[in-house]
Amino acid sequence: MASLSLGLDIGSVTSKFALVREDGSLLDSLYLRTDGHPIRAIQSGLRQIAESVGAEDGVVVAGTTGSARQLAGVMVGADVIKNEITAHAVAALKMAPDTQTVIEIGGQDSKIIIIRHGVVVDFAMNTVCAAGTGSFLDHQAARLRIPIEQFGEIAMRSQRPVRIAGRCGVFAESDMIHKQQAGYATEDIIAGLCEALVRNYLNNVARGKQIRSPIVFQGGVAANLGIRAALEKALGQDVVVPQEYGVMGAIGAALLAWENLSDSSETRFRGFGVSDVGFATTAFECEDCPNHCEVVEVRAGGEVLSRWGDRCGKWSRA
Repeated sequence: MASLSLGLDIGSVTSKFALVREDGSLLDSLYLRTDGHPIRAIQSGLRQIAESVGAEDGVVVAGTTGSARQLAGVMVGADVIKNEITAHAVAALKMAPDTQTVIEIGGQDSKIIIIRHGVVVDFAMNTVCAAGTGSFLDHQAARLRIPIEQFGEIAMRSQRPVRIAGRCGVFAESDMIHKQQAGYATEDIIAGLCEALVRNYLNNVARGKQIRSPIVFQGGVAANLGIRAALEKALGQDVVVPQEYGVMGAIGAALLAWENLSDSSETRFRGFGVSDVGFATTAFECEDCPNHCEVVEVRAGGEVLSRWGDRCGKWSRA
């Protein structure tokens, strides 16, 4: 029976799934919108990805990452739960072992990972301003009534991109509206938005970092040709976009689960049947000390599966 590893990267905007073979090759992947309902997205993704598992296959391990990695890990019975930095770095190194810089821009956050000799030596994340993330482009695409899938193609038509203030999402939108009212061409405005996002990223997330080639560009925004072109223009270097750019975090989680298999012969993966289980998440504030930790609790059929969020471990160890 062939063995497979399931990786889940559950974020606030998108949910990614990957089935990886024992040799590290990708069998199948899935990219969904989370739409504010991670439990629903996880279960929907499991139902769909399960269709790729044949009678001769068997998922033996599972790994999760992303902002909802704890929740996803409890639901599927993950063998390993890792942060996005580790997962994206592992996936990039699998694709290109000589990678030195990973640029990842997602829906709600963006990150840079500095790798030297196959080891992560530095990283940074942006989780404050949306001007350097995909949600910024999504919002502007909606304002312009242009499908976000066409943003990059339209940006590439521009001969003279308009400079748009990109330090803050609010100011960028105001500046864009001003440029529209001044009569600038749509493609020049969109190209300007792409360059503004890249400036924001380089001035904030990548500030002070030594960006060396090979540079791997990952995350959903990597699909945008305008952003890729703006990055290469600003850096003066080529940027590599993996074929599976959108699900690299999930691939990394699956690969990390394989690594964890050597430490334990038994998997905790609960199977695809969890897609039909009724999960519920609640939270309460612990008042036993001045920290007043918010403790997250996951239940299935009335049974408490897991708790986390407490600093002292009183509830998470229970």
